[in-house]
Amino acid sequence: QVQLVESGGGLVQAGDSLRLSCAVSGHTSGLETMGWFRQRPGEERVFVAALSWTSGRKNYADDARGRFTISRDNARSTMALQMNSLKSEDTAVYYCGASRNYGGGYARTTWYEYWGQGTQVTVSS
Repeated sequence: QVQLVESGGGLVQAGDSLRLSCAVSGHTSGLETMGWFRQRPGEERVFVAALSWTSGRKNYADDARGRFTISRDNARSTMALQMNSLKSEDTAVYYCGASRNYGGGYARTTWYEYWGQGTQVTVSS
């Protein structure tokens, strides 16, 4: 089992920055993909960014590219999402996911075996 715990959410104003963290623990051997997703009320969970745990390759959704940066610490025990120039439409619950799958499915929720409990991000305009 892999445990994921998100933190760092909160209430900010449009244009502000926020840094989310995802602490990764448990049986982490073989993890390949880590991702951030978000879910607005009444909507499906959608892809924000993904990181290959082995190669470090990063991928972003169109509306995150250029504003958000996904990263990991050197010990690979924490993943972060730095969010800059936040907009009201970024308001959502943000989830981190982990997968042992390798390939191009990182933008699909079904790619991930493990999820955190989520952290709320609210951006006021």
